[in-house]
Amino acid sequence: MKTTPEKLSAEIKSLTDVEKLKLVDAILADLYKPDPEIDHIWADEARNRWAAYKAGRIPSVPYQDVMNKYRNL
Repeated sequence: MKTTPEKLSAEIKSLTDVEKLKLVDAILADLYKPDPEIDHIWADEARNRWAAYKAGRIPSVPYQDVMNKYRNL
C-alpha cells in the first residue's frame, strides 16, 4: 500500500519532538544536493564583497546596532 503525504502527516503527529527533529534532519540531508557551480558563484560573491568592504566601497554596521535592531522586534 502506498503511503500518502496525508498519512505521513498524521503519523508524524504521533512522534516525539526528538523523533520529528531526526526526521527533518533526514529529509534535509536527502534534499541537499551540493552544486559546485553554485558553490563557486557564492565563493566569488564572498570574495568580491570582502574586497569591496576592505576598499571602503561598502559600509559596515556596528555589531551593537544590528543586535539592538533585532532585540527590539
